Parts: sequence; structure tokens; C-alpha cells
Amino acid sequence: MPIYEYICGNCETRFEMLRPMSQADNPVVCPRCASPNARRAISTFAAVSKDGSGSSRMIASGSGSGCASCAGGTCSTCGR
Repeated sequence: MPIYEYICGNCETRFEMLRPMSQADNPVVCPRCASPNARRAISTFAAVSKDGSGSSRMIASGSGSGCASCAGGTCSTCGR
């Protein structure tokens, strides 16, 4: 089950909830002020992969280091 981030429209608290994907956009209550006025936030994620030599490489989505299709900093389609 994925973790989703939400922002309360009343108190602006950011919080996370573990929910099935089918419930990601269902109404959610803020844990701080109990307002039902929370909305899902855009989240970023990070992934770690190993190359053939065993060294690790961290890739963060939304980091601005690459284009939307690669997000890894180098891409043959955007020239970064």
C-alpha cells in the first residue's frame, strides 16, 4: 500500500496516510485540527540503484536534475 501526502486547507498541516490506491483521492480528515478540508499533495520519491561495479546511485524524482522522462540528470532525449 502506498503512502500519500496531504495538506490541510484550514491549518496547512502536511501529513501522510497509508491508503490503497483506490482510496487516494477520497476525503481525509486532518489529524491536527480534524478538518475534512485536506487535499492530496504532489509527492516526490527517491530510488537507489546499483550499477555493474556495485556503487549506488540515488535518483530523486522532482529534483529538477533531468527531464520528466528520465529524472536522472542525463538523458539522450533532452540533452541534459
